[in-house]
Amino acid sequence: MIPATKLRAFRNAAPFWLSLSLIPVAMFSAGMGGGWTILLPLWAWWLFTLLDAILGLNQENADPNTPDADLVWYRLITMIWFPIQFTTVYGMIFYATRADHLGLVEKLVLFFGVGVISGTVGIVYSHELMHQKNRLERWLGDLLLATVLYSHFRSEHLLVHHRHVGTPRDAVTARYNEGFHRYFVRVLRDCPKSAWAAERAMLERRKLPVLHGSNPFWRYGALQLAAVVLAVVVGGWEGLFLFAVQALSAVWQLELTNYVEHYGLTRKHLGGGKYEHVKPHHSWNAAHKATNWLLINLQRHSDHHYKPDRRFPLLQNYDAAEAPQLPYGYPLMALVAMIPPLWRRRMNPRVRDWRRKFYPEIEDWTPYKNGTLPLPRL
Repeated sequence: MIPATKLRAFRNAAPFWLSLSLIPVAMFSAGMGGGWTILLPLWAWWLFTLLDAILGLNQENADPNTPDADLVWYRLITMIWFPIQFTTVYGMIFYATRADHLGLVEKLVLFFGVGVISGTVGIVYSHELMHQKNRLERWLGDLLLATVLYSHFRSEHLLVHHRHVGTPRDAVTARYNEGFHRYFVRVLRDCPKSAWAAERAMLERRKLPVLHGSNPFWRYGALQLAAVVLAVVVGGWEGLFLFAVQALSAVWQLELTNYVEHYGLTRKHLGGGKYEHVKPHHSWNAAHKATNWLLINLQRHSDHHYKPDRRFPLLQNYDAAEAPQLPYGYPLMALVAMIPPLWRRRMNPRVRDWRRKFYPEIEDWTPYKNGTLPLPRL
């Protein structure tokens, strides 16, 4: 157990600050142009995957009762990320729309890479922030999501995913044998609707109309509109196009991660629309050290579902006896997911082993696979 006193020192939090290395890489890529524009995704995905192979696993756990006062350096990197990301995204738009050495293809590749910053890092940090109780952190999470035009993710994640993960009501629980590309289209279609329905139900319980000012969709819309208008002001219509490229890139990375996190893992239906409680074995985990630095321990996903507001340095590692483990870190598994036949070859046997281990009594998995079980009670 890592004691609280050790967590106070910056040197222990410093590996999680490696995300800052993406900013000079973005500047270098934009300045050089040509093939250098592909450097950002290579840096974020392949470098950290290589470091995983070298550094191995980290299965140490911090004291979960460590107070926030001892986590200043961990919290700070997530709280300063919005101004960093904001400056990077709009600064790159300003530069690229005026750079004579960048052609259309180079700009597309470059802003796909900018989406690595706002997706692999920005959305992951917004996820950490939205789960916290204080208003400042929640606002910073909202601002980060607005820069990728995916503000509804907060409502969908907090009100739908965490309550209904592993059931037919949760769109982002990928079904067994469902390829990522089909999943991605389904999530883009269903998640905004489920987020809106969840907020409407919350307002109805308070006897308020759906268009009441407390509906966060008003805030989501205003922040996203401001983000779009600013992109036009900074870079014209080309700037808006490049902004949209980075936003789509970021969302694509988010949903790849969602796909990997729960693929094929379902909660047992107990009858009458009632499901078992969420347990550690309902999330795929990975203890790869470097990728957990990049993704601020998101791969300790079982513990996140157990304690959603637990800060990332305190998330606990689960071993293979308690929760299913991935063979590689999330970035490499996400790349495998882009090739459905390869993904199924790697993951379907693992899902079948998981079924035999945790649910030997279930003989027919067809309704789980097809998502045809009754919806859980609201």
